[in-house]
Amino acid sequence: MLAPMYSLAHPVTSLLEIRKSRFLGCVEPVADRASAQARVAALRAEHPDATHVCWALLAGGHSAAVDDGEPSGTAGRPMLDVLRHQQLDGVLATVVRYYGGIKLGAGGLVRAYTDAVAQALLQAEKITHVPTLVIDCELPYAHEGIARHLLGLAGGELLEVRHAATVQLRLRLPATAAEQLHEQLLTATRGELHWRLLDQ
Repeated sequence: MLAPMYSLAHPVTSLLEIRKSRFLGCVEPVADRASAQARVAALRAEHPDATHVCWALLAGGHSAAVDDGEPSGTAGRPMLDVLRHQQLDGVLATVVRYYGGIKLGAGGLVRAYTDAVAQALLQAEKITHVPTLVIDCELPYAHEGIARHLLGLAGGELLEVRHAATVQLRLRLPATAAEQLHEQLLTATRGELHWRLLDQ
């Protein structure tokens, strides 16, 4: 039996000061790599004077470890190891560093980035991670209302809507609810449904 995976209920931050360098850590729930990259871009904009914005991601089978100019393997990888050790998925860890003028050495950096993420996680509320799927769904206009209603009941969210010859919906919903929603929409549309699972 697979060990349960966890995500986080909401973002949590930490602050470490080590030899005049400040490390602002944050762990937060994210759905996918695109959301993580948007969050990192926002952090860079919020902290234009920061020396480094390092990050690590585990989401839907994808992982990332970014050192952002720190010596290779001293920031992103240790942060990612902390997330893996805690059985997390759908989680982004970021550390914004303001350099204080004193070099910490490779070992010191690994400890600093590890501790910044670990301290944030100590305060975080873990929740059971429910895998999600992103699906493109196309159906006649007459059925858009029922599709939106059923998506809400399934605990899903509407990511995008395009109105062309038909209504094209991009949905994100719990993997456990996808099959039932597919069946319900096939019935409602009498088979006039295009349903495609997207790689995340």
